Amino acid sequence: MKKRIVEFFVTYFLFVFIFLLQKPLFMFYYRDLYGAVGAGDWLRVMLHGLPLDFSLAGYLTILPGLGLLASVWTIHPVLYKIQRIYFVLISVLLACIFVGDLGLYAYWGFRLDSTPLFYFFSSPKDALASVSFGIVALGVVATVVYAALLYTVFYFVLLRRKQVFKIPFNRLTISAVMLLLTALLILPIRGGFSVAAMNISKVYFSSNQRLNHAAINPCFSLMESLSRQTDFDKQYRFLPPAEADRLFATMVGKPVSDSIPQLFNTERPNILMVILEGFSSHIMATLGGEANIAVNMDSLGQEGVLFTHMYANSFRTDRGLMSILAGYPAQPTTSLMKYPHKTQSLPSIPASLREAGYDLAYYYGGDADFTNMRSFLVSTGIEKIVCDKDFALSERLSKWGAHDDVVFNRLLSDLKTEPQTPFFKILQTSSSHEPFEVPFRRLADDRANSFAYADSCLGDFVRQYRELPQWKNTVIILVPDHQGAYPPDLDNFAFSRYEIPLIFVGGAVKEPVQVNTLGSQIDIAATLLPQLGLPHEVFTFSKNLLNPASPHFAYFTFPNAFGIKTEDNEVVFDCESNTVISESGTHPNEELLRGKAFLQKVYDDIAKR
Repeated sequence: MKKRIVEFFVTYFLFVFIFLLQKPLFMFYYRDLYGAVGAGDWLRVMLHGLPLDFSLAGYLTILPGLGLLASVWTIHPVLYKIQRIYFVLISVLLACIFVGDLGLYAYWGFRLDSTPLFYFFSSPKDALASVSFGIVALGVVATVVYAALLYTVFYFVLLRRKQVFKIPFNRLTISAVMLLLTALLILPIRGGFSVAAMNISKVYFSSNQRLNHAAINPCFSLMESLSRQTDFDKQYRFLPPAEADRLFATMVGKPVSDSIPQLFNTERPNILMVILEGFSSHIMATLGGEANIAVNMDSLGQEGVLFTHMYANSFRTDRGLMSILAGYPAQPTTSLMKYPHKTQSLPSIPASLREAGYDLAYYYGGDADFTNMRSFLVSTGIEKIVCDKDFALSERLSKWGAHDDVVFNRLLSDLKTEPQTPFFKILQTSSSHEPFEVPFRRLADDRANSFAYADSCLGDFVRQYRELPQWKNTVIILVPDHQGAYPPDLDNFAFSRYEIPLIFVGGAVKEPVQVNTLGSQIDIAATLLPQLGLPHEVFTFSKNLLNPASPHFAYFTFPNAFGIKTEDNEVVFDCESNTVISESGTHPNEELLRGKAFLQKVYDDIAKR
C-alpha cells in the first residue's frame, strides 16, 4: 500500500513542481517586461500562482490515481502501457500549451485562452500569417524539445520502476484508500470547501497586471476559457436582474427627434464601406495623431463627415465586424462569431439595406472562412463574397492572400461593370497587419509603412471612383475593425488604445462637418439607418450619434475586462480579479455600475439567441 500512496503523491507534486517552474521561465523569457521587478516579486508570483497549479495538478492526477487503484486488482502489462501513453500525451499537451502561450503573449497581452484556437481551427493559414516561417519552426522545435524533456522527467521519476507492483493481500482496504485519495483531489481542484469554484482571480495579488499574468497557469487559463463557451446566462452576474434592467434602460438609444441633421443629399445613396485593418486615430494628424502616415484619410476626413471621438469595441477583427455590421458589443470571454446559430438571429446593417432593396457584396483578399466570417456574412443576406480564392495565384502575394491594391482594383472593376443601384458594398483590407510586408516603401518603420500603403490604396481607389457616374450618389464609410498595431506599445487597458476614426465621405455627403459626440462602432447602425429613412430600433445596443436625446458613451472589452467612458467619467474594470484598473472623472463609480449592467445585459441577450 505504501508504494502506491507514495507514487500517488509523487505524481501530484511533480505536476505542481513543473507548473511552479514555468513561472520564472515565463518571466525570464519576458525579462524586458519583468526586469524591473524585485526578487521578492518573482517569489510572490510563484506562491500566488500555486492555487491554480494545485488545481490543475489535481485534474491531471485523477487518471494516474485510477490506474493505481486498478493495479490493486491486476498487474496486467496493459496498465503500464496506458500509463506511458498517458504521460506521453500529457507531455505533448503541456508543451504545446506552454510554448504556445510563451509565443502568443507578446501579441495578445493575455495568457492563453480559447481565442487563438478559434482563429487557428477556422483557418490555420490565416492564423499563422502574422508570423514568419522561422518563428513557427522555432516554436515547433521548442515544443518537441520541451515535450521530450517533460516525458524524460516523468519516465525517470514515475515510469522506470525497479520493482513492479504486486497484488496485495488486503485489496479492499488498499482500494478504499486509493479511491479516497483520488476522490480527495476534488479539494485542490475546487480550491477547498467553499461554494466558489477555483478560478483565475484566485492568483491575482498585485496592482501590476503583468505580475498577475505571470502567476496564471496557462493550462488552467485555457481550460477555464473553454468552459465559458456555454451558459452565457450565468456569466457576469454583477447585479440583480431588476437593477441591471434599470441601469441598462439609461444607456439605450432614444427615439430620433426632429433635430437630427441630415448628412446626405439623397435618401437612398449607394454605400461603400471600407473596413480598415488596425487603423487608428494615432496615424491621423486631423485627430491629433502622427502626421505623414494616413495622409489620404486625413484629406478625406476634412472633406466629409468626421467623427472625432470614436472608439473600437474590441481588439480583433471578428469582434469588430460584429460591432460594425450588427451593432453588437464585443464580449470579453468569447467571440459571438463562433456561434452561427446565434449570429443568424442578429439584426444587421446589410440585412436592413437588403430589405430596402440594396444590392450587397463583400470584398476581402483573405480567407472568408477565417473565424466563421462567411457564415456571419451570409446570415446578413450577403450572397456575393469575393475572397482569396477569387483572385489569381499571381495576385495572392500576401501571407493573408491578395494585397489591398488588388482588392480595391477588383471592387473598382466590378463597380464599372455592375450598374445595380442602390448598392451596399463592403471592402475589408488586410495589408496593415503583421507581418507588415507590403509592396510599397515610403516610411522606414515597417508598421507605419504598411498603414501608409493601405492608405495609399484607399486614396487611389477614391481618386478613380470620383470619375465614375456613381460617385455623386455614393457615401463611403471608412472605419477600422480595431486598433492594435501602431503605435505598438499602447496599453491594452487604456482607452487610447481603442481610439479610431469614422468618416462619411462621397458625392452624396452634403458638406464637411465634424461630429464630436462620444461613441463606438456599435453606434454606426443607429446613426446610418435613420439617415436613409430606415428603422433601427432592433439594434438594441446601438445609439444614434447625431441624436442629442440619446446617452453617448464608448465601451470596449478585452479578455475578461471592460472599459466605459462618458464625457465626465471613465473606468476600466478587470472582471477576473473584480478590481478597478483605472478610473477618472467626477463620478466614476456610477459608470462602473452602468458598465457592469451593460455587460450583463449583453450576456443575457446572447443566452436568449
